[in-house]
Amino acid sequence: MVILKTKEEIKRIKEACWIVADVLEELKAIINVGTTTLSLNHFAYELTRLHKAKPAFLEYKGYPFTICASVNDEVVHGFPNDKPLEEGDLVTIDYGALYNGWYGDAAFTVGIGKVSLEAKNLVTIAERCLNKAIEKAVLGNRLGDISHTIQTHAERAGYSPIRAYVGHGIGRELHEPPKIPNYGKAKEGIMLKEGMVFAIEPIIATGSHEIIYDDNNWTTRTKDGGLVAEFEHTIAITNSGPIILTER
Repeated sequence: MVILKTKEEIKRIKEACWIVADVLEELKAIINVGTTTLSLNHFAYELTRLHKAKPAFLEYKGYPFTICASVNDEVVHGFPNDKPLEEGDLVTIDYGALYNGWYGDAAFTVGIGKVSLEAKNLVTIAERCLNKAIEKAVLGNRLGDISHTIQTHAERAGYSPIRAYVGHGIGRELHEPPKIPNYGKAKEGIMLKEGMVFAIEPIIATGSHEIIYDDNNWTTRTKDGGLVAEFEHTIAITNSGPIILTER
Protein backbone atom coordinates (compact mmCIF):
# COMPACT_ATOMS: atom_id res chain seq x y z
CA MET A 1 0.00 0.00 0.00
CA VAL A 2 1.43 3.34 -1.04
CA ILE A 3 1.52 6.14 1.53
CA LEU A 4 2.38 9.55 0.10
CA LYS A 5 5.21 11.12 2.06
CA THR A 6 6.63 13.88 -0.12
CA LYS A 7 5.31 16.79 -2.13
CA GLU A 8 6.86 15.24 -5.23
CA GLU A 9 4.88 12.01 -4.74
CA ILE A 10 1.67 13.99 -4.29
CA LYS A 11 2.42 15.99 -7.44
CA ARG A 12 3.08 12.84 -9.47
CA ILE A 13 -0.08 10.99 -8.53
CA LYS A 14 -2.13 14.15 -9.02
CA GLU A 15 -0.82 14.37 -12.57
CA ALA A 16 -1.91 10.80 -13.34
CA CYS A 17 -5.29 11.35 -11.74
CA TRP A 18 -5.85 14.61 -13.62
CA ILE A 19 -5.41 12.71 -16.88
CA VAL A 20 -8.05 10.22 -15.73
CA ALA A 21 -10.42 13.07 -14.85
CA ASP A 22 -9.84 14.80 -18.17
CA VAL A 23 -10.41 11.68 -20.27
CA LEU A 24 -13.60 10.78 -18.41
CA GLU A 25 -15.01 14.29 -18.75
CA GLU A 26 -14.30 14.22 -22.47
CA LEU A 27 -15.97 10.84 -22.79
CA LYS A 28 -19.00 12.00 -20.84
CA ALA A 29 -19.40 14.92 -23.24
CA ILE A 30 -19.68 12.71 -26.34
CA ILE A 31 -21.83 9.82 -25.07
CA ASN A 32 -25.25 9.94 -26.68
CA VAL A 33 -27.87 7.88 -28.47
CA GLY A 34 -26.14 6.11 -31.36
CA THR A 35 -22.64 6.31 -29.88
CA THR A 36 -20.80 3.00 -29.78
CA THR A 37 -18.72 2.02 -26.79
CA LEU A 38 -16.00 0.89 -29.20
CA SER A 39 -15.73 4.45 -30.52
CA LEU A 40 -15.45 5.67 -26.91
CA ASN A 41 -12.65 3.18 -26.38
CA HIS A 42 -10.76 4.45 -29.42
CA PHE A 43 -11.25 8.05 -28.29
CA ALA A 44 -9.99 7.26 -24.78
CA TYR A 45 -6.93 5.49 -26.16
CA GLU A 46 -5.97 8.38 -28.45
CA LEU A 47 -6.53 10.99 -25.74
CA THR A 48 -4.45 8.98 -23.28
CA ARG A 49 -1.58 8.83 -25.73
CA LEU A 50 -1.96 12.56 -26.41
CA HIS A 51 -1.34 13.07 -22.69
CA LYS A 52 1.80 10.91 -23.09
CA ALA A 53 0.30 8.42 -20.64
CA LYS A 54 -0.54 4.72 -20.88
CA PRO A 55 -4.00 3.16 -20.54
CA ALA A 56 -3.91 1.36 -17.20
CA PHE A 57 -6.36 -1.39 -18.17
CA LEU A 58 -5.07 -2.24 -21.65
CA GLU A 59 -3.40 -5.68 -21.45
CA TYR A 60 -3.70 -5.68 -17.66
CA LYS A 61 -3.98 -9.40 -16.94
CA GLY A 62 -4.93 -9.75 -20.59
CA TYR A 63 -7.78 -7.22 -20.69
CA PRO A 64 -7.96 -6.11 -24.35
CA PHE A 65 -9.36 -2.55 -24.13
CA THR A 66 -8.57 0.91 -22.78
CA ILE A 67 -11.91 1.35 -20.99
CA CYS A 68 -14.47 -0.91 -19.40
CA ALA A 69 -17.90 -0.05 -20.80
CA SER A 70 -20.67 -1.84 -18.91
CA VAL A 71 -24.26 -1.40 -20.10
CA ASN A 72 -27.48 -1.93 -18.11
CA ASP A 73 -27.16 -5.26 -16.24
CA GLU A 74 -23.42 -5.58 -16.85
CA VAL A 75 -21.58 -5.23 -13.56
CA VAL A 76 -17.92 -4.73 -14.51
CA HIS A 77 -15.40 -5.29 -17.30
CA GLY A 78 -17.87 -4.77 -20.11
CA PHE A 79 -16.14 -5.10 -23.47
CA PRO A 80 -16.55 -2.08 -25.77
CA ASN A 81 -18.39 -3.05 -28.95
CA ASP A 82 -19.92 -1.59 -32.10
CA LYS A 83 -23.56 -1.75 -30.97
CA PRO A 84 -25.04 1.77 -30.90
CA LEU A 85 -26.25 2.91 -27.48
CA GLU A 86 -30.01 3.25 -27.24
CA GLU A 87 -32.38 5.63 -25.50
CA GLY A 88 -32.78 4.52 -21.89
CA ASP A 89 -29.49 2.62 -21.58
CA LEU A 90 -27.33 2.97 -18.49
CA VAL A 91 -23.62 3.05 -19.29
CA THR A 92 -20.73 2.78 -16.85
CA ILE A 93 -17.29 3.87 -18.05
CA ASP A 94 -14.35 2.77 -15.92
CA TYR A 95 -10.90 4.06 -16.90
CA GLY A 96 -7.39 4.30 -15.52
CA ALA A 97 -4.12 5.83 -16.62
CA LEU A 98 -0.44 5.31 -15.86
CA TYR A 99 1.74 8.41 -15.99
CA ASN A 100 5.35 8.71 -14.85
CA GLY A 101 5.04 5.61 -12.69
CA TRP A 102 1.77 6.55 -10.96
CA TYR A 103 -1.80 5.32 -11.48
CA GLY A 104 -5.20 6.95 -11.33
CA ASP A 105 -8.58 5.19 -11.59
CA ALA A 106 -12.16 6.45 -11.74
CA ALA A 107 -15.60 5.60 -13.12
CA PHE A 108 -19.02 7.10 -13.72
CA THR A 109 -22.46 5.94 -14.85
CA VAL A 110 -24.67 7.96 -17.16
CA GLY A 111 -28.13 7.50 -18.64
CA ILE A 112 -28.53 7.70 -22.41
CA GLY A 113 -31.29 10.10 -23.38
CA LYS A 114 -34.47 9.69 -21.37
CA VAL A 115 -34.07 6.87 -18.84
CA SER A 116 -36.55 5.19 -16.53
CA LEU A 117 -37.21 6.57 -13.06
CA GLU A 118 -35.72 3.37 -11.65
CA ALA A 119 -32.49 3.94 -13.57
CA LYS A 120 -32.35 7.61 -12.61
CA ASN A 121 -32.81 6.82 -8.93
CA LEU A 122 -30.17 4.10 -9.06
CA VAL A 123 -27.60 6.48 -10.52
CA THR A 124 -28.39 9.08 -7.86
CA ILE A 125 -27.99 6.59 -5.03
CA ALA A 126 -24.79 5.06 -6.42
CA GLU A 127 -23.14 8.47 -6.72
CA ARG A 128 -24.36 9.40 -3.27
CA CYS A 129 -22.85 6.18 -1.90
CA LEU A 130 -19.48 7.28 -3.23
CA ASN A 131 -19.80 10.78 -1.81
CA LYS A 132 -20.87 9.47 1.60
CA ALA A 133 -17.98 6.98 1.58
CA ILE A 134 -15.46 9.71 0.77
CA GLU A 135 -16.76 11.72 3.73
CA LYS A 136 -15.77 8.80 5.96
CA ALA A 137 -12.20 8.74 4.61
CA VAL A 138 -10.78 10.82 7.46
CA LEU A 139 -8.05 10.34 10.01
CA GLY A 140 -9.12 8.20 12.94
CA ASN A 141 -11.80 6.29 11.06
CA ARG A 142 -11.30 2.70 9.96
CA LEU A 143 -11.65 1.05 6.59
CA GLY A 144 -14.89 -0.59 7.70
CA ASP A 145 -16.47 2.84 8.16
CA ILE A 146 -16.17 3.40 4.40
CA SER A 147 -17.57 -0.03 3.54
CA HIS A 148 -20.38 0.19 6.07
CA THR A 149 -21.47 3.59 4.79
CA ILE A 150 -21.77 2.31 1.22
CA GLN A 151 -23.77 -0.72 2.29
CA THR A 152 -26.17 1.05 4.61
CA HIS A 153 -26.86 3.93 2.24
CA ALA A 154 -27.55 1.56 -0.68
CA GLU A 155 -29.69 -0.86 1.29
CA ARG A 156 -31.77 1.85 2.94
CA ALA A 157 -32.72 2.98 -0.56
CA GLY A 158 -33.69 -0.58 -1.51
CA TYR A 159 -30.60 -1.42 -3.55
CA SER A 160 -27.81 -4.00 -3.25
CA PRO A 161 -24.07 -3.30 -3.19
CA ILE A 162 -22.25 -5.78 -5.41
CA ARG A 163 -20.09 -7.92 -3.13
CA ALA A 164 -17.87 -9.68 -5.64
CA TYR A 165 -15.82 -6.54 -6.44
CA VAL A 166 -14.05 -4.08 -4.20
CA GLY A 167 -12.31 -0.76 -4.09
CA HIS A 168 -8.56 -0.83 -3.51
CA GLY A 169 -5.37 0.94 -2.71
CA ILE A 170 -3.66 2.54 -5.69
CA GLY A 171 -0.44 4.36 -6.45
CA ARG A 172 2.61 2.67 -7.88
CA GLU A 173 0.39 -0.26 -8.88
CA LEU A 174 -3.14 -0.21 -10.25
CA HIS A 175 -4.42 -2.50 -7.52
CA GLU A 176 -2.72 -2.34 -4.15
CA PRO A 177 -3.79 -3.39 -0.66
CA PRO A 178 -6.08 -2.88 1.08
CA LYS A 179 -9.28 -4.18 -0.46
CA ILE A 180 -12.27 -1.92 0.21
CA PRO A 181 -15.52 -3.95 0.07
CA ASN A 182 -18.82 -2.21 -0.58
CA TYR A 183 -20.25 -3.81 2.54
CA GLY A 184 -18.97 -4.34 6.05
CA LYS A 185 -19.02 -3.34 9.70
CA ALA A 186 -18.19 0.11 11.03
CA LYS A 187 -15.16 0.58 13.28
CA GLU A 188 -13.40 -2.49 11.85
CA GLY A 189 -10.36 -2.82 9.61
CA ILE A 190 -7.18 -0.79 9.40
CA MET A 191 -6.97 2.72 10.82
CA LEU A 192 -6.92 5.44 8.15
CA LYS A 193 -3.70 7.46 8.11
CA GLU A 194 -2.38 10.53 6.36
CA GLY A 195 -1.00 9.82 2.88
CA MET A 196 -3.06 6.71 2.17
CA VAL A 197 -4.50 6.60 -1.36
CA PHE A 198 -7.62 4.63 -2.22
CA ALA A 199 -9.85 4.01 -5.21
CA ILE A 200 -13.32 3.84 -3.69
CA GLU A 201 -15.89 2.35 -6.08
CA PRO A 202 -19.45 1.56 -5.02
CA ILE A 203 -21.15 -0.76 -7.52
CA ILE A 204 -24.87 -0.80 -6.82
CA ALA A 205 -27.65 -2.98 -8.30
CA THR A 206 -31.43 -2.64 -8.32
CA GLY A 207 -31.90 -6.31 -7.42
CA SER A 208 -29.68 -9.07 -6.08
CA HIS A 209 -25.91 -8.69 -5.67
CA GLU A 210 -25.34 -12.12 -7.26
CA ILE A 211 -23.46 -12.14 -10.58
CA ILE A 212 -22.81 -14.40 -13.56
CA TYR A 213 -20.00 -14.38 -16.14
CA ASP A 214 -20.31 -13.80 -19.86
CA ASP A 215 -18.58 -16.15 -22.28
CA ASN A 216 -15.60 -13.79 -22.56
CA ASN A 217 -14.74 -14.62 -18.91
CA TRP A 218 -14.33 -10.93 -18.14
CA THR A 219 -17.74 -9.29 -18.24
CA THR A 220 -20.13 -10.03 -15.39
CA ARG A 221 -23.86 -9.35 -15.15
CA THR A 222 -26.41 -9.38 -12.39
CA LYS A 223 -27.91 -12.84 -12.11
CA ASP A 224 -31.46 -11.45 -12.00
CA GLY A 225 -30.98 -8.89 -14.79
CA GLY A 226 -31.09 -5.90 -12.44
CA LEU A 227 -29.57 -2.60 -13.51
CA VAL A 228 -26.15 -1.55 -12.22
CA ALA A 229 -24.49 1.81 -11.56
CA GLU A 230 -20.92 2.50 -10.44
CA PHE A 231 -19.03 5.61 -9.38
CA GLU A 232 -15.36 5.70 -8.47
CA HIS A 233 -12.74 8.24 -7.45
CA THR A 234 -9.12 8.01 -6.45
CA ILE A 235 -8.73 9.89 -3.18
CA ALA A 236 -5.94 10.78 -0.76
CA ILE A 237 -6.33 11.04 3.00
CA THR A 238 -4.89 14.23 4.50
CA ASN A 239 -4.90 16.02 7.84
CA SER A 240 -7.49 18.42 6.46
CA GLY A 241 -9.79 15.70 5.07
CA PRO A 242 -10.04 13.56 1.94
CA ILE A 243 -8.89 15.01 -1.39
CA ILE A 244 -10.49 13.76 -4.60
CA LEU A 245 -7.59 13.35 -7.00
CA THR A 246 -9.61 12.27 -10.06
CA GLU A 247 -11.62 15.47 -10.29
CA ARG A 248 -11.03 18.07 -12.97
